[in-house]
Amino acid sequence: MSSTINQQRRTMMKAVSASGLAAVGVANGAGAAIGEDPWARASEIAARLSQPLRFREQDFVITDFGAAPCALAKVKAWVSHDDQAIVDTQAPGAHDCYPAIKAAIAACHKAGGGRVVIPAGNWYVAGPIVLLSNVHVHLKKGAQVYFSNDPRDYAKYGEFDCGANGKLVITRWQSNDCLNFASMIYAYGQDNIALTGEDWTSRLNGQGGVPFAGSDDCWWTWKGKNRTINPVSQANTPGDAPGKINQRTPNPVNPASLAQVAPQLTDAERLLIQGEGDKWRADEQYLPALSEAGVPLAKRVFGLGHYLRPSMVHLIGCTNVLLQGYHVVHTPFWQHHPVHCRNLVIRNVHAESHGPNSDGFDPESCDMVLVEGCTFDAGDDCIAIKAGKNRDTQYGPSQNIVIQDCVMHSGHGAVTLGSEMAGGIQNVYAQNLVFENTHWATNPLNTAIRLKTNMNRGGYLRNLYVRNVKIPNGVQTSPSFYASLPGSPIASKTVATAAGAVVTFDCDYTPTADTVRLRPPVVDNIQISNVTVGNVKTKKGALASCYQAIVILGPVASDYNGPQPMPAVVPVTNVRISDCDFGTPANREQPWYLYNVKGLQLARVKVAGKEISTTLSA
Repeated sequence: MSSTINQQRRTMMKAVSASGLAAVGVANGAGAAIGEDPWARASEIAARLSQPLRFREQDFVITDFGAAPCALAKVKAWVSHDDQAIVDTQAPGAHDCYPAIKAAIAACHKAGGGRVVIPAGNWYVAGPIVLLSNVHVHLKKGAQVYFSNDPRDYAKYGEFDCGANGKLVITRWQSNDCLNFASMIYAYGQDNIALTGEDWTSRLNGQGGVPFAGSDDCWWTWKGKNRTINPVSQANTPGDAPGKINQRTPNPVNPASLAQVAPQLTDAERLLIQGEGDKWRADEQYLPALSEAGVPLAKRVFGLGHYLRPSMVHLIGCTNVLLQGYHVVHTPFWQHHPVHCRNLVIRNVHAESHGPNSDGFDPESCDMVLVEGCTFDAGDDCIAIKAGKNRDTQYGPSQNIVIQDCVMHSGHGAVTLGSEMAGGIQNVYAQNLVFENTHWATNPLNTAIRLKTNMNRGGYLRNLYVRNVKIPNGVQTSPSFYASLPGSPIASKTVATAAGAVVTFDCDYTPTADTVRLRPPVVDNIQISNVTVGNVKTKKGALASCYQAIVILGPVASDYNGPQPMPAVVPVTNVRISDCDFGTPANREQPWYLYNVKGLQLARVKVAGKEISTTLSA
């Protein structure tokens, strides 16, 4: 299996390199353009990506291949971390359209491309829709796809037979490579592909909160206990209870020692990666441990017997991709997760899922990306740009990304960088956005512009430009915290990095979750302008826009636990915030918090009605 996977990787890399040549002028010119007008650069990227993809004009309608609509039944399901409701699901005995859709895509691909059409109606699909080159999958108005909520259906059809773990696919889970469940929409190494809907009645339903057959558990139960200290909402995990195995509890099927899968490690290396106790055997810790230990992909086998949920739309190594016009709901995990893709557009998509880790759009190590006209309502970050974790940085940085004309509602962060960013993030342009925060009273947007990294995730963020952002209902007006490491100069439960600030740069993100901490991050050249934040009435009756306007927690040197000499731990530099009105922070006595920051420029910035122009360091 190992040689097969390596060959798959080589084939994908070759294809991406060849088809990505058209974008070389943009990618390679990134550094040179920074001294020029960054917004002219954003316009250039958007213009290039606005050229339409072309497909053969032939339709392959799934009913011609044996698909049949399904009846619906009512079921009590989770619809968020905290709430249940009666929702539609497929009726017992529903016809499975997986074979028909697979056959339609295969026929379309063989013919040289075209459009696979899912007509109006309710369709049950018990397996992944796997996209192939030159195929455009289109949902007509009123087409609603209900994906099976049985994990076994995503361990049936993968290329890699992993025995009791199922037939799995190459995937990434929180930025680490592994063999795992297929996603509901999946593609690997394909070119010229599209997934579109006629309008937002074209719906893809991941049924993340619908209970498994004969169980109270659902996909979202696998998340386990929430880490956030002092959350306003999203405090629970659907179906979670003491004693249940989930991604955060030690999994007895994982080895008792890394020596069993990485015998080349010294005892010191093994102990550093494992840390104290057996927490490292939890699936969400075990996978990064395999990365740190240099264990090859073929031996990173998850799937059945494990608790790593699949993303809803997962595209790896693809070029010339269009995602447009549909509505995605109730996803098991991240809603959209493209990895190492080039020339990618997501436009006019409604990404709505309030379950655990329901990030709206997470481009990872992607180059040339346009996010335009989308609406995000998420159970985690609305947009989170990522770039590998631990030693899985072979795909390089995320870069040349334009985000514009979007609306964000609930979420941990509206526009977020990280936390998995070991390969670096650069040249990101976000403009003309509305962070509506519609659910501000019950499920508020935690923070607006957010960076997350730490001594484990490392990487760099440089050349982030944000302008013209309206936040009419503010962000969370109370602080939420994460715990610091023992001996840190940052006391636990004191800095509102998890929620409460409009601008949050957290270079000490969940440090207690990572045993290996030897990669200091670098943050440089951030420009934020024309952000306007409104006030709402708090529970105490006061008007507030946030807890604090700005929180910048730079790298914390004491977290480092690698070999000496320690690499340089540098402050956050070249951050300029101008022409912004942050409204009235609830914490008027300390409207910002800074640590390890050099030369933060505030120019014509209003806080509680007072205009400030100054330069700050800490």
